[in-house]
Amino acid sequence: MARRWSFYRDLLPILVIIGNECNDMGTLTLFKAATLQGMNNHVFVAYAYAVSTTVLFPLYFFTKRSRMVPPLSFPILSKMVLLGVIGSSSQILGYAGINYSSPTLASSIGNLVPAFTFMLAVTFRMEKLAAKSRSSQAKVVGSIISIAGAFVLSFYKGPAIINAHTHLTSALHQSIRFLSSEDASWAIAGILLTADYFLVSLWYILQVNILKEFPDELTLVFIYNVTATILSTIVGLLTVSDASAWKIGLDISLVSILCSGIFGKLISNVVFAWALRLKGAVFVTSFKPVQIVIAVVMGVIFLGDTLHVGSIIGATIISIGLYAVLWGKVTEEVEEDVGSLESPTTENVPLLQSYSAETFEKKINGNV
Repeated sequence: MARRWSFYRDLLPILVIIGNECNDMGTLTLFKAATLQGMNNHVFVAYAYAVSTTVLFPLYFFTKRSRMVPPLSFPILSKMVLLGVIGSSSQILGYAGINYSSPTLASSIGNLVPAFTFMLAVTFRMEKLAAKSRSSQAKVVGSIISIAGAFVLSFYKGPAIINAHTHLTSALHQSIRFLSSEDASWAIAGILLTADYFLVSLWYILQVNILKEFPDELTLVFIYNVTATILSTIVGLLTVSDASAWKIGLDISLVSILCSGIFGKLISNVVFAWALRLKGAVFVTSFKPVQIVIAVVMGVIFLGDTLHVGSIIGATIISIGLYAVLWGKVTEEVEEDVGSLESPTTENVPLLQSYSAETFEKKINGNV
């Protein structure tokens, strides 16, 4: 019998994940604006994680009694610490890449996450791969196409399609001129962002594995944030020796740090953990292409970015590969559902029918 439609399981995850993608692009746009005013990206990451941990600390302990938290074993704790290492490393690489380019490029290369996630899931035997299966072939080819699209987007700019400098009024242009990112080093940014999103995919895979054994999102995010705060602070102190770089004024830098810490590192991570436990990594990562639309709009309006042909071509190639992967995943799930209906096991047959079959087998074995 088919499962009934549920708002909680079927619609709510879609709404909150799309909202989360908007949230992420908003915080990335604020970060870009702050760095173009001189804020160091390593300092930003350290402060953002510190804000998130500070806000989450009392919330975690005050709600601990009301939540049914399973016992935390050492292997699970070790995995959460490793998650913090992977997550903070990806954030450091990602914000460095955005510092060289723009949130638009970051969102375009972010379309690689579903392909990377699939390849890692196959490596860790979380996904099935059969050479003669159409669904498996689609997932493999789609992953290759997505990676090719990322290289096109990273190393080819092409002529401008939408030039914010010619479309904005002169007064508005003067007011946001400091946010311009025309001279971005796209090749370096492409490499950094590709490495970032590979670690993000690994972060998703490890998080799903942890939540299967320890289904408490708040504890996971708390330990993750504590670990990431410590590591990002150490990296920041080692790379930024100038004390003046750590001074934050009452400007866009402070706004970006607070928004990233509360909405990006805290709320976003809790939402992603909930969605991963409910729907899985492939479902969550399938919404990454939404970011490119949000990024283009925000980049042109708020950052004065110019939209290039290379961004359109690369994003299109990546999207084609992405949907090939998703088509393969959906086809595989349908084939598995059909197979389970045609050949039911004792796990999905009625209890009395299973009991009767077992009794009949015992009688036959006793007569032999």
